[in-house]
Amino acid sequence: MEAGFDLGQRLKGLREAQGFSQRELAKRAGVSNAIISLIEQNRTSPSVGLLKKVLEGLPISLADFFAGTSRLTPQIFFRSAELVELAGGAISYRQVGRDMAGRAMQMLHERYAPGADTGPQMLRHEAEESGVIVTGHLEVTVGDRRTILGPGDAYYFDSRTPHRFRNAGDEECMVVTANSPPSF
Repeated sequence: MEAGFDLGQRLKGLREAQGFSQRELAKRAGVSNAIISLIEQNRTSPSVGLLKKVLEGLPISLADFFAGTSRLTPQIFFRSAELVELAGGAISYRQVGRDMAGRAMQMLHERYAPGADTGPQMLRHEAEESGVIVTGHLEVTVGDRRTILGPGDAYYFDSRTPHRFRNAGDEECMVVTANSPPSF
């Protein structure tokens, strides 16, 4: 390890680059968040075994950690609890992955409560958008075209065209969507 290497600062920087709180990293690594805090403040010097366990929560190898490279292994699999809530309430947008910088596509698991809609103002953004209705019924308006889609039905359109969504049923509507490039 080179002189002046700040182990705590390095861990904190990598954690923040992933968008993780200390509590989230601790949960992923299977350690207490107090341990993460103590390491980041350089108030404890972790054993190699403990540091390896903590780094698996990012994930990054010990070699890359000490080499100063930031080759974090991209996360491939996401449990339901790991989806990032972008909006809550009557409409929920849960994103697959945290950081969309440099990503070509954004995947969302959307939930619309009965009667929920994206508002009277039509949405518009630089992307293409597609979705598949999993449960319930969704009224989709794109430009001057409008239809109600049910389970198994899908849509695909240029998001620069003004559009809006509304749960047209009396049950919750679930949709899996993709935007390319990421729109929010």
